[in-house]
Amino acid sequence: MECPRCRHDNRPTATFCGECGTTLAQRDACPRCATANPPGHRFCDGCGALLGARRVAPPPPIVTPAHLADKILRGRHALEGERKLVTVLFADVVHSMELTEGVDAEEWHRVLDRFFQILAAGIHRFEGTINQFTGDGIMALFGAPIAHEDHARRGCHAALDLIGALGEYASALAARGLAFAVRIGLNSGEVVLGRIGDDLRMEYTALGHTVGLAARVEQMAAPGTVYVTEHTARLVEGFFTMRDRGTPPMKGVSTPVRVYELVGPGALRTRLDVSRQRGFSRLVGREAELASLWRLVEKALAANGQVVGVVGDAGVGKSRVCLELVSRCRAQGIAVHEAHCPAHGTAVALLPIRELVRDCLGLGAADPDVGATVPDRLTALGASGTDAPIVLELLGLPDVAPAPARAGGARLASFVAGLVRTLATAAPRVLLVDDVHWIDAASEAVLHEIAAVAPGARLLVLTNFRPEYDAGWMEGGHCSRLALTPLGPDASQAMLAELLGSDASIDALRDVIGERTGGNPFFIEEVVQALAASGSLAGRPGAYRLTAPVDTLAIPATVQSLLGARIDRLGTDVKDVLQIAAVIGKQFDENLLRAVTACDERVLVTALAVLGEAELVHEVTGHAGRRYAFRHPLTQEVAYHGQLGDQRARVHASVAAALETLMADRLGEHAALIAHHWQAAGMRYEAARWQQRAALQVASIRVRGRGRPTRW
Repeated sequence: MECPRCRHDNRPTATFCGECGTTLAQRDACPRCATANPPGHRFCDGCGALLGARRVAPPPPIVTPAHLADKILRGRHALEGERKLVTVLFADVVHSMELTEGVDAEEWHRVLDRFFQILAAGIHRFEGTINQFTGDGIMALFGAPIAHEDHARRGCHAALDLIGALGEYASALAARGLAFAVRIGLNSGEVVLGRIGDDLRMEYTALGHTVGLAARVEQMAAPGTVYVTEHTARLVEGFFTMRDRGTPPMKGVSTPVRVYELVGPGALRTRLDVSRQRGFSRLVGREAELASLWRLVEKALAANGQVVGVVGDAGVGKSRVCLELVSRCRAQGIAVHEAHCPAHGTAVALLPIRELVRDCLGLGAADPDVGATVPDRLTALGASGTDAPIVLELLGLPDVAPAPARAGGARLASFVAGLVRTLATAAPRVLLVDDVHWIDAASEAVLHEIAAVAPGARLLVLTNFRPEYDAGWMEGGHCSRLALTPLGPDASQAMLAELLGSDASIDALRDVIGERTGGNPFFIEEVVQALAASGSLAGRPGAYRLTAPVDTLAIPATVQSLLGARIDRLGTDVKDVLQIAAVIGKQFDENLLRAVTACDERVLVTALAVLGEAELVHEVTGHAGRRYAFRHPLTQEVAYHGQLGDQRARVHASVAAALETLMADRLGEHAALIAHHWQAAGMRYEAARWQQRAALQVASIRVRGRGRPTRW
């Protein structure tokens, strides 16, 4: 008996699928979501799919690209049993049942075979994974099991890519008389990750309506279109153009959900562009860093070329500092050329180099005759016009270039580096390469060559990247790094005053936000934006007032995705240690962590070193034993809430038991903390016992304060 969900071949007498646990007793199991429907239903009451459609041939085996398979399998144990923010994509053939009536089964199998190949290529291109087949479509996930902070953008890019490719396929089928059309739906939210097997099959269980909403909105989409929910739209606002489709009724959804049609790419490319569109707040706390960078500009102006990397955690303001510097350079008449490395760019070679060369040659995105323009531009800049084929191939016009003249990697790198040096010979130049931690290997090789030609040129190569990126190409005395740390308390409060204003109602809120965001400018902006979007703040930026009490500050989805992706990249052992530390609290003793993890000493020492180098935790001075603290409170919260409740409860119980042993000579002092962990573990009796002990300890302290010492 074949399972309608995973298509595993079970014994004829089986009641449940031996592979995924889906019930087999009901013959009316939905082919889309495997919901067991009562006999007689024509449509699934779980997702609305048509029931009773004739069985089609099983989907073809989809081969996961080697680089994606490696990423999935390396992190499978670390990702098992966790909460994840993801974007869910559903795609299926419109009116497939009607189509199959007039098509031979073998021919229909060939149509679906090609259909699934196109789907797989488009989804894998943006590092999504196909989670399950739904008969005439698929469900795919972005953000798990490969974590991405920009999962919603990747999902939207993939959807548009698929609509284009499938539109061409539909045109070819139309010539054969087959009215083939596809619709796609997207939704973003939280899911629970289950098991990952060696064959890369994944089981995800959605929390709430995350998956169901994606299926619902896909069913609403017109043929050849992509519909997204408001949850996805909020995450990609500005990066894509969308058309509002209102709040159509959805079965099983009590709260209206706004739906948008995804039209195409938008004008924004980076988070900095989003901040610029909202309106930049005044840059505070970066005077010393900007002064250091300007000294490097002055060196470059004196033909002493420099390469600098601005290094800092995600959201700390690297791109903003670089933007401020290049704005000052432009104001001084210094030419600036920019290239940006998008998060999904590792899957597409040379995107930033293509952007850089276009900028250097002054080529507009809509230049009608690039083939004729490039040789003239090269000659005018003092470069060789014979290098035009290299540029044309880089820009995606290889047919214009004779095949023998096309560039290999080394020749391309040499050409681009030579072009940059030629420009710097004519006039001083600043070259900005943003978000280098997302650079692809081919572009990195070109950047290495550019860095090598900087000495002796009037050139500043300005880059920025995160601490985990290995910038091995930054070699020589002309290369330097500038560390960007979180804002101090005064600068954080100055930024909050700029964003919130001075209304008396938000005085306490400023302190709460400043404490929780740990001086990270991006976190500060996103928390304020989330409060304004939720209605807790009324007014306008710089002049808000508090309209509703803020009991807790929810972590914005953008911040949660960013931190979650960073945590997932740590590796299994390091991530396990971080998650246990998060359960212990914002600060944790090494001895307590050792007792709870029960891992090999070498593994623990290495993990703490890695976490320190990644600037996720730091050692706290002034304590008898080694004590650590999370650098950002939100990192601890994301690491804590990403674990399932049962797992957290087990760790809380282990922490409480370890405290009872390690603090045996000071139990009264730690009674309240022990009670907290037993309470979080769900052990109410133990928690009550320690709460009573903590209360007696407080009473004892008060008595001692009046000169009547009492021992516990």
